[in-house]
This record gives sequence, C-alpha cells and structure tokens, in this order.
Amino acid sequence: MPEQRRSALVTGGSRGIGRAIALALADRGFDVALTYAASRDAADEVAAAVRSRGVAAHAIELKLEDPASIDAAFAAAEKALGKIDVLVNNAAIADRGAFDVLSLERWDAMYAANLRAVVQACRLTLPGMTTRGWGRVINMSSIGGQWGGVFQPHYATMKAAVIGLTRSLAKSHGPHGITVNAISPGTIDTDMVAPELAGDGLARAVASIPARRIGKPEEIAASVVFLASNEAGYVNGQTINVNGGAYFG
Repeated sequence: MPEQRRSALVTGGSRGIGRAIALALADRGFDVALTYAASRDAADEVAAAVRSRGVAAHAIELKLEDPASIDAAFAAAEKALGKIDVLVNNAAIADRGAFDVLSLERWDAMYAANLRAVVQACRLTLPGMTTRGWGRVINMSSIGGQWGGVFQPHYATMKAAVIGLTRSLAKSHGPHGITVNAISPGTIDTDMVAPELAGDGLARAVASIPARRIGKPEEIAASVVFLASNEAGYVNGQTINVNGGAYFG
C-alpha cells in the first residue's frame, strides 16, 4: 500500500498487459485512469473491476495518433484523479512487414503511435510531478527494441527509441524526485502477439525461451507495481527485462 493515496494513468488499459497493470495497481490502493482506443465496453469492464477493489477508476478515450486526443485524455484524467502520480505508457500498435515493403506512411504511423505519443504523454505529465516532487514514469518497450526486428523493423526502432527517451528523462528529472524506467517484455500472451504464435509459432517461440513458456500479462504488471512504489525510488533509467531469459542485454 502506498504511503499516501496515489493515482495512476495507464494508457491502453482495456485489455492485455494494460488491463493487468490497472488491476494490479488497484490492488495496491492506486486510483486508476485507463485509456482505450475503441473498446469502450472492455474499458468499462476493467474500470468496474478496479472500483471493486475499493479505489476510483475512470475509462477515457485516447487515440494515439491524434495529438488533440492525447491532450484531451490527459486533461480528463488529471481532472478525474486530481493528479497523476504514476504514468504508465503502455498503449501501442503493432504492424508486420519487412523493411523493403514498408512504406514511409507505415513508418510515420508507427512513429506517431509508439514514440511521439509517449513523448507527448511525458510532456503533459512531468511538469505536475516536478511541482509535487514525486513521480513515476514507466514506459513499455519491447524485446524487439533490444535485439531488432526483421519483420517489424519500424516497431523495433520505435521501441528502441523509447529506451533512449527513458534514459534521457531519468537524467533530467531524477533531481526532482521522479524516476523514469522502461519495461521490456518478451513474448507475452496477449492479442497483439497472437498472430505471431499462430500455427507452429507458439512452439518455436517456446523453444527459444529458457523458461520454456510465454509470459503472462500479470508478470509484466508485477514489475510495474514495483517501479511505481516508494521502495523503487532508487531505480531510475533502467530497462527491466521480463522475457523468461530470452535476452540478457
């Protein structure tokens, strides 16, 4: 339980990893705002589950590719919560294609959703954290951003950039009582990775992971809960690998 009532904003909180994060934070006493792009019913279900833990919950629409939508969503979250103590930049899009077939438009779309939106979210949240002298920013990267992606080079590039952004903000905002860290999931059982696991994809993925299984969203959420805690105040600028031993970098 936090030393005082804290609030968290989780982007992409209507399903998968974001849903698990919202519920895990609620279990620790955080009020939660969670965003969704299209699945209002799913977001409302998560919000109801959060409230059942005895904390406040708000479901807010947010379109990653639309800066005006991000501005409106963060304003709504701050109004609903009073303040944003913890920002979890979880929402992202996925897209598959080899480098020689990817158009510049697909690169632009990936940049807008998976990097520019993270930058904008941080710009909107860090000033308030700085004023209060306490804050946690947790950015979701990916194992693909660490070892590259043959069939998702644009996704891997943006997730690598998220790690660079994390390190830069950790240096600039650490003196203000703020930590900025990244989590780098490996293969996790979510809708986003389901196409990669079709056919014999699951067997091949499992064979390449020392843990001999794919991860669960709740295992990512556990790392978020730690990084959001007071006890993690000396963890800053780090990339936490949660990948079953698939990558050690």
